Amino acid sequence: MSEIPSELRYLSTHEWVRIDENGDAIVGITDHAQQALGDMVFIELPEVGSELAAGDEAGVVESVKAASDIYSPISGEVIAVNEALEDAPETVNNDPYTDGWLFKLSPRDEGELEELLDSDAYAEKLEDA
Repeated sequence: MSEIPSELRYLSTHEWVRIDENGDAIVGITDHAQQALGDMVFIELPEVGSELAAGDEAGVVESVKAASDIYSPISGEVIAVNEALEDAPETVNNDPYTDGWLFKLSPRDEGELEELLDSDAYAEKLEDA
C-alpha cells in the first residue's frame, strides 16, 4: 500500500500539495505515482515566476516506463523549483513527500485546497482504480 500522509491534499492525477509555515504551497507527486512510474530519469519543472491556474500542466516527469504530465493542484505564482532534481531525479522515488518535492507556489486562493481530495478520499480513489 502506498504511503498517503493525512496532512496533504491531493489531485486525482496523483499530485499532492502542502502549505508550509510561510504560507507557500509545496507540490509533488504521490508515493503511488512514483511507484507506478518506476525509476525517474528526467523531470521538467515550471519556470520560477510563471503563473499557474489550478489544473494547469506544470511540467513532466519521465521514468524508465513512461512520461507523465504534472498538474498544479492550486493557482499561484511559481516561487521555487527543486533544482536538486535536475541531477538526481530519483529523489522523487526515494522520498516523494519531503526531499522529492517539485515546486513551490505563492497561492492565489487557499480556498482551492478545499476542492482537493483529503487523504481518505485519495486512498478510496486508489482502491477503486
